Amino acid sequence: MIVLLDKMRITARSDKCVKLSKNHLSFYSKYAFVVLRALRKPLFQRFLCWLLKRENIEERRVRDVQIRMFPLRKENGNVLAGKCNREEGKIFIYPKRLGFCQRKTQELGKETLDFYIQSRARAALIHELLHLKYASNEEKVRELTRKYFRIFSKHRHAKNLDTRNVSKLLFT
Repeated sequence: MIVLLDKMRITARSDKCVKLSKNHLSFYSKYAFVVLRALRKPLFQRFLCWLLKRENIEERRVRDVQIRMFPLRKENGNVLAGKCNREEGKIFIYPKRLGFCQRKTQELGKETLDFYIQSRARAALIHELLHLKYASNEEKVRELTRKYFRIFSKHRHAKNLDTRNVSKLLFT
């Protein structure tokens, strides 16, 4: 069963598009499409259906899943992976910054970085979906995110990618 496909879309604030170079726009556009493809994969969609049923979260509570093209920095300087507006039923998934991705490409290679980007987006969506039920209990949401992400990871083929390194990047 497909659950959130019709609610997923890529969005960008037009004022940010004007300020960025073509190189940055190209990078963030490609990043957003990689994320959208990863979140729309049938295997992941079936997993989300199972997760929502298991956690007793009604699908109708999610009205919109936006894959944002540009990073969002919190006041402390950290970049967000995702955000949930429970009242409006909106979930936002944000990319990593270009500089981070360039460094990690040199360290890990492009294939592992792509796997990381997909994994990060999936973990962020799982995390934000759990916030629909567990509101402000961040500790419980983080624990369940790790648990459910591990369950999903065990049931997909990783093509010999270094899943331990990616999990360390995601959860530390």
